[in-house]
Amino acid sequence: MKETGIDIEIDKLTNSIQNAVTGDVFQTEISLLTKAEIKLIIKKNGWLFNWVQEYKAPEKEVYKLTILNNSAIVQGIVSLEIKADHVYMHLIESAIFNKGKDKVYLGVPGNLVAFACKLSFQRGHEGNVAFVSKSNLIQHYIDVLGAVHVGGRIMIVDKTAALKLIEKYFKN
Repeated sequence: MKETGIDIEIDKLTNSIQNAVTGDVFQTEISLLTKAEIKLIIKKNGWLFNWVQEYKAPEKEVYKLTILNNSAIVQGIVSLEIKADHVYMHLIESAIFNKGKDKVYLGVPGNLVAFACKLSFQRGHEGNVAFVSKSNLIQHYIDVLGAVHVGGRIMIVDKTAALKLIEKYFKN
């Protein structure tokens, strides 16, 4: 599959996720997507990417973001690969109801990137997360995530930026 680059706007760095209308904050949990759930994460249900293909790739781990005590509704998904010295973020997507000007929740993409950083620390990679960006979003990721542009469309969230994201999303 051709790498297209991460193409998601980080709408807001929030504490967990935040209702776009009321401002209420909801605690989240991130877990591996299950075989039963992947059957619902399809284009017909508003998902842009082929998540079944990501799920079936043996080197990738596909995680879902849900609201605590409401694991039936997937808020966003990320596909990660553990490399020798970093975590590589293949794809990231918010659920259709968390996109556009009428989105329900803010903070979904930031939450998933923060999780990738946390996983990187857990795997002994000092928070380093790499990804390929769409060229028009390189500056956005520098400004919002503190990512470093290392050439071409390759971006890295380093230890310093990773710690800030983790502190924002995973206070406990």
